[in-house]
Amino acid sequence: MKTECSQRQLEFQGIGGRKVVGEFAGGTITSDAGALLLREADRRHSLLKRFAECFADHRNPKLIEHPVEQLIAQRVIGLCLSYEDLNDHEFLRKDPLLAAVCGQGDVEGRRRRRRRDRGAALAGKSTLNRLELAASDGGAPHRYRKIVVHPYSIDELLIDVFLEQYRQAPEEIVLDVDATDDPLHGNQEGRFFNGYYDRWCYLPLYIFCGQHLLHARLRRSDCDPLQGVLPALAMIYGKVAGRWPDTRIVVRGDSAFCREEVMSFCERRKLHYVLGLAKNSIVTEMLAPTMAMSKEQYLHDAGPTIRRYADLNYRTTSRSWSRTRRVVGKAEFSAAGENPRFVVTSFSGEECDAQTLYEQKYCARGDMENRIKEQQLYLFADRTSTGLFKANQLRLWFSSIAYVLMHLLRSIGCAGTEFAGAQCHSLRLRLLKIGALVKLSVRRVTVHMASGYPYQDQFRRIYANLQRAAP
Repeated sequence: MKTECSQRQLEFQGIGGRKVVGEFAGGTITSDAGALLLREADRRHSLLKRFAECFADHRNPKLIEHPVEQLIAQRVIGLCLSYEDLNDHEFLRKDPLLAAVCGQGDVEGRRRRRRRDRGAALAGKSTLNRLELAASDGGAPHRYRKIVVHPYSIDELLIDVFLEQYRQAPEEIVLDVDATDDPLHGNQEGRFFNGYYDRWCYLPLYIFCGQHLLHARLRRSDCDPLQGVLPALAMIYGKVAGRWPDTRIVVRGDSAFCREEVMSFCERRKLHYVLGLAKNSIVTEMLAPTMAMSKEQYLHDAGPTIRRYADLNYRTTSRSWSRTRRVVGKAEFSAAGENPRFVVTSFSGEECDAQTLYEQKYCARGDMENRIKEQQLYLFADRTSTGLFKANQLRLWFSSIAYVLMHLLRSIGCAGTEFAGAQCHSLRLRLLKIGALVKLSVRRVTVHMASGYPYQDQFRRIYANLQRAAP
């Protein structure tokens, strides 16, 4: 008869004359020791604390074991560590290192009220689920869900953290506006079939400035592409202009945002804009002479793709535009034939020539796709699988704060290291996923990280950078 000990052991292929045996009995060992860097990255801006202040807690203080700030930290740091599902926290709640990173003093959970909870310092999936189902500002707290979220405060927080990362006002900032599809596979509230993406989805709106996230809002996929754009730009403009009155602000987006409302908004506030313009018969005809020269040169040289640029003055025939505006046309001819493209802008020819405006100012917006990919794929902004639209919006905000936290680690901690340009999944794999033995005493939590960790020198530099940047 096999003993209980041998039943728990896992015997693998041997090496030479030795057996290889494994079992889950290592004690307090964590695979996420690098999460300590996230706690240090949070110190400078108190991001998680300020995010928690965007919630109102109507629970009975005498019955609370997990304050909102700790629940927020547990959810956001969990996303940073790749734990996208609430079910994961049924095991993570027993990790003493994660408890320490989330600010829980009783890292072993010895002082929990109920006997069955002892040994688990953090909240379980049910408590976190009630947080995700928090009522929106103005809504009455539910009997079992007494935490209320203030959306406007979260919008302000993202902008404030962005502003705080600059020691002096920049000469120019570029606001990239874009939307993307968030596929749905259930019967979520607000779902709609979008013909362009050929799927059931949401259509979240993002605004970035470089690698900084300034706005993230969930929208139905049948909404007007302009929905929520002007209020978001107005809020960002108000805060930026109030703090940096001499900074030039440029709004950049594709043809979905090339609307009179956006251009007039920018012109009234003396903002610049560079927006894609959908081609039509009129602007195509205006570009025809330049396109003919591109075609002639291509046929003569029999070489690579030929691109020429032209300045055009254009106003819609329907008078949907309030004025004539500068349009830059790209006349591209290649083996595939003609490929005209157009951009409308508030920059004059003296400020920026046509080629520079298209190739450097407009095409640079493609980098925003990488930022959206980081949040959607690596920080699980597309994990909008709850039934309620407001709960899915809150999940998007959790992901957004996780992205901001990871960017603080990258921009502050990783400055001057090989990870300065790394994406979130690379930071997670190389800096956060570190095996460690955790030893606990009355006065200390000691983390013995793996001796074979290959990035020890970089880790120390990042730690030193974060220490210097702390308030």
